[in-house]
Formats: sequence, structure tokens, C-alpha cells
Amino acid sequence: MKAIVILFDSLNRHMLPPYGGADWIHAPNFSRLSERSVTFDNNWVGSMPCMPARRDMLTGRYNFLHRSWGPLEPFDDSMPAILQRHGVYSHLVSDHYHYWEPGGATYHSQYSTWDFVRGQEGDPWKGEVAAPDIPEHVGSFEGYRARLFRQDWINRKYMTEEEQHPQAKTFAREIEFIRTNRGEDNWLLQIEAFDPHEPFFSHQKYKDLYPHDYTGKHFDWPGYGRVQETREEAEHCKFEYAALLSMCDAYLGKVLDAMDEYDLWRDTMLIVTTDHGFLLGEHDWWAKNIMPFYNEIARTPLFVWDPREDRRGERCNRLTQLIDLAPTLLGFFGAPVPADMQGISLCEALNPNAPKREAVLFGIHGGHVNCTDGTYVYMRAPPVPTTARSSITRSCRRIWRPCSAPKSCGGSNSPSPLLLPKGYAR
Repeated sequence: MKAIVILFDSLNRHMLPPYGGADWIHAPNFSRLSERSVTFDNNWVGSMPCMPARRDMLTGRYNFLHRSWGPLEPFDDSMPAILQRHGVYSHLVSDHYHYWEPGGATYHSQYSTWDFVRGQEGDPWKGEVAAPDIPEHVGSFEGYRARLFRQDWINRKYMTEEEQHPQAKTFAREIEFIRTNRGEDNWLLQIEAFDPHEPFFSHQKYKDLYPHDYTGKHFDWPGYGRVQETREEAEHCKFEYAALLSMCDAYLGKVLDAMDEYDLWRDTMLIVTTDHGFLLGEHDWWAKNIMPFYNEIARTPLFVWDPREDRRGERCNRLTQLIDLAPTLLGFFGAPVPADMQGISLCEALNPNAPKREAVLFGIHGGHVNCTDGTYVYMRAPPVPTTARSSITRSCRRIWRPCSAPKSCGGSNSPSPLLLPKGYAR
């Protein structure tokens, strides 16, 4: 048996066709994937943001309840390490550079082998001492993001052709692994795509899918905060995200092509998901982390093909999260699931006779602790914020009513909060 996991970063469920995304989004391969797999309708984030989510995925446990961004702990039970001990080869190929910097280190070394593609965002890749030639209309950032912005502008100079783009290189190396090892058994391939994480840099053929008149500044990298840009600028940035999403769709299609070419559907599990969503002006916010987690951030896409079940074109409404991937993959390969894993196998979620999960948790360390039963979200803010990015300045409880029919409403939710008095229902 074999398994392929594709984890995109900041992939918006509410913009994907299988989840009722807007008809102007060009993502035919996500529709193709949905027709060949089970689409999960009630999948939620766990620990936010990037590396906390990956610790959830590898360990089957929530990260955010006891620490913020950080490495695997010495006491963690790691899914790829367990697989190695039971004769399953694992390979990671990624352009997600946080794996190779302080706070992300120790994750990649859990795999049998790994491959790192350079150049995303502010990855300190190409060394140029001279200041980059940035046109005045491009704009800039202050503080920490100024360094990332400068380096990103340098990195882009080395990506003038699509095949030089980190995402293109990542998927090319993934296809190489499949071709090399298609005749072997007992392997896991994990593909980590940094895209469509900001900055929303893609090549012209993807931008051409979204023609629009725009005469404003270069803007494909929103800040983390309230929307301050003009409507024209905000709409342009949304189109830039859509173009990058379409690029992700195109490279997803290459994996599906390889599955077809080598008949991997008969013995290879395929899981496609993301760590979290991203606000593109909805609720007057950009990005993630500092606001309460609206559904555009908290509800995420998940597609699963299990060759043992041969279930395709179906939908599942059971509660699921990233912590479920570790027990799912361990069980698929016949490896034991440690007792301390909090996730459940996605195969169990697909079993109509299995007990239903009552609720799941999600949040960011020092911010809201959220609990959802899939219909309502209970939000509990800390009395004193303990994370530098938190903008919450008071203790309150909120209940959100998420959209329960993503296709009928386009998957975009704008719930109104019910603010309850402090101390209510203690």
C-alpha cells in the first residue's frame, strides 16, 4: 500500500468549486478530485497557524493548548517516525521554508528522506547585498515584514519562467518520486506546497484567467489587519489570490494525471487538505491570526481517497481535523496508533455505524479557545491576551452560527456574533 498527502497552505474552502465556490474561480482539478474521492464538509482547523498545524498533523494532538509556534517536542509520537519503525518509507518534498528555520526544525527529520525547494516569500535564498530595484508604486512594509518583502523581491528575479517557481519545482520533484517508486510498496509521499500563502505570486497565464481593469499599485501581499486599501485594490488582491489558487489547481492536476497514468488509484491513499483558510477582505479583515477565526479561516477543505473503500463522489458531514491524519495513515499501513493521539481515523468518520464525535477544538496559543459541534462555534477569549498578535482586549464569549449549506450560499459565511455578558453560563 502507498499514500500521498498534499497539504496546501492557506487554501480557501469557500473559493473551491466542490464547496460551492464562486463560478468565476477556475479550479477544474479540484472538481475532478471531488469526483474521485470523498469530500468532507465539516472539516475544521486545529492549532493555528502554520507550524502548530503541522505538529497537529504529525502527532495527532492539539498544539495550541500548551505552546505557540515551535518544534516537535522530545516526547511527541510522530507519525512518519512510527511508520519508519514499521517498515514504511516516507518522503517529504516541500517549498514551505518554515520547516528549515528556528521553530520549524525537527519536523522534516522525521521522514526517511526530504527535499527542500527554495525561494518562497522571504526565504533567505538568493544573496544580493545591493538594495533591490523596487519601483515606487510597489509599496513596502515596515518592521519585520520589511525584511521579508525585500528578500521576496530579490527571489522573484530568479523565477521569470513558470518552471522556476517553487511550486512548479516542488511538484516536479514529487512526480519524480512517484515515477521512481511507483513499483515499490509501503511508502508515504507528503507534498507540502507553500502556495496559495501570501504573497500571491503567480505567472501571467494564471493572471490571464481573471482579466480586470486595474491601475493601482502593485498589490499581491496584504498585511495582517483591517482592510485599509481602496475597493479597487482589495478586489485586485483577491484576483491575485485566485490566480495563485488556479496555479495550485493546475499542479494538483499533475498528481491526478500521475495517479491515472500509473493506476495508483487501486493501492494508493490520497489526502488533499490545508492548514487553514485566509481572509481576503471578508469581514473587513485580511489574513488570519489576530481576529476571531471566522469560517473563512476555520472551515477547511478535505478530500480523501481510500483504495480499500472505493468511495468516490460522496460527501461526509462528520467532524474532522488535521489531528485525524496521523491515526488515519498509521491505521492504513497497519501501524499501531499511540494512546495519546486525540485524532480519529478518517475511515472511522466514514463509517455510519461508528459513534459520532460530539465536538472539536481549535485556536491559537494565547488567543480564543474555540469549540464547535459543526453547527455552532463557542469562542472563549482569555482575560489577558498572551500572544503578541492578538487584538482581543476583553474577555467575552461568542457563539457563531456557521453556514450549514455551503452550496446554497456559495460557501461564504458572514455570521453575526451573539455577545454574551461576562460570566454568563460559567
